[in-house]
Amino acid sequence: MPTSNGYVLDESPGRLGWLAAVPEEEFGDRDALRARLTRDGYLFLRGLLAADDVRAFREYYFARIPAVEDRAAFRKVLFGEIVPGAEYAAFCAGLRGWFEWFLGGEAFLHRRKIIRQTRPGENGVGTATQAHYDLVYLREGTDQVLSAWIPLGDCPVALGGLTYLEGSHHRVLREDRQSQRPAASITADLPALAAEYDARWLVADYAAGDVVVHTAHTIHAALDNVSAGVRLSTDIRYQRADDAVDARWQSDWHDQDGL
Repeated sequence: MPTSNGYVLDESPGRLGWLAAVPEEEFGDRDALRARLTRDGYLFLRGLLAADDVRAFREYYFARIPAVEDRAAFRKVLFGEIVPGAEYAAFCAGLRGWFEWFLGGEAFLHRRKIIRQTRPGENGVGTATQAHYDLVYLREGTDQVLSAWIPLGDCPVALGGLTYLEGSHHRVLREDRQSQRPAASITADLPALAAEYDARWLVADYAAGDVVVHTAHTIHAALDNVSAGVRLSTDIRYQRADDAVDARWQSDWHDQDGL
């Protein structure tokens, strides 16, 4: 059964379900995709990227990152070489064409791009990404920024991919304008949040090449890695270049950058 930060998700039909993948016939229909994003708050795009390209970047990452249990060496390579490196930039830019088509104009990729690695057993409170929506961290730009979550390799539920709170963006859209929540997670207690929203957490068995695009108002979180493998993923953000940009997101990501 899936867990997040040690909380066991309620598996009843009203609290847990599966992400709905975009049908192949809609892949080239921009109006249908926009309507789906407005309705669901996410687009689950199977095979949007070439699986071989995703696996190649994963291989590059693990060839560079230290295999030893040395946190200082890990951080030096991650933040000093991989995050600002040309390979990562080129990989993330691979979605620019799709976003320009979808957005109907020049697309802007935020420089702050995040790579997350989770090893087996890293599932205590404070480990998995807690429930949140992205706008609370992007207040100084447009609220039309879109996030792309990319599993860097196959990522079945047990490996700890993202989960989305079904329909949550509709409530967030109403309430956020009134509350202007500070930049913080909502909670690590996903079952309680599902009960509060009377909604399902949606999960998926992701494959290399899959991409999930979600709005800045869609509540999501990460599951625990309860497998024997290493979960690797990246989340990046695109928007129209002519919309307001949050200047705080225009430096390379660092785990001590305060965002």
